[in-house]
Amino acid sequence: MIHAPVHTARPAVPLATLAIPDEGPDEGLDEGDAFDHHVLACMVAIAGSEGSLTAGLGLSAAEVTRLIETRVPEARGLLVGLNDDQGPGEEALEEEDLRALLIEHGASASDKHGASGSNRPGACGSDRQGAGEIEFWLAAILARRSLRPNHLWQDLGLRARSDLSGLLVRHFPGLAARNVQNMKWKKFFYRELCRREGVVVCKAPHCAACDDHAHCFGGEDGPALLALRG
Repeated sequence: MIHAPVHTARPAVPLATLAIPDEGPDEGLDEGDAFDHHVLACMVAIAGSEGSLTAGLGLSAAEVTRLIETRVPEARGLLVGLNDDQGPGEEALEEEDLRALLIEHGASASDKHGASGSNRPGACGSDRQGAGEIEFWLAAILARRSLRPNHLWQDLGLRARSDLSGLLVRHFPGLAARNVQNMKWKKFFYRELCRREGVVVCKAPHCAACDDHAHCFGGEDGPALLALRG
């Protein structure tokens, strides 16, 4: 059982303070960068709607500030009052392991360029285990939002599961390629963690024969949470 950490939240930030485009590439950005902007803006917005950017994103105040300044500058207003010493809050037991799994399979993981081995990348953009800065942010956010109760794409503030699949293929291609049966992403992540630890969680010999097949492979339909909160 995964227990979400308890945080003291700030007053919720109105989503109207963010200018997030519904769709289409932003002017001056190529398609990939525009997609990155879209998904990061959605993640910032959903965390902002809950009151604490650091707790909601699993990032320190310095990391949140750099993310917003460099990737979602229209959300600078959310930085007002953010304590520079504020950390990401208490982590759940599996959160660090999931973050490490994602970082290990990041698109930049093979590009080792001076990673210091420190626990988090610095404000200058240095990497952990060779992960690119954006991949570290996404790994931390995915690990934190995986603790939430809804479909992962919903709790990331995205429009649909396809957005989540797209960002995983783009930034964590090696891991995404393992999900050959299109398992629900949250289920898939934790199955991978169990496999790394040698833990057998399924009693059935294969997925097709499992009584819980629908729980792992069923549809992930539902409303976009940002639309409900907006």
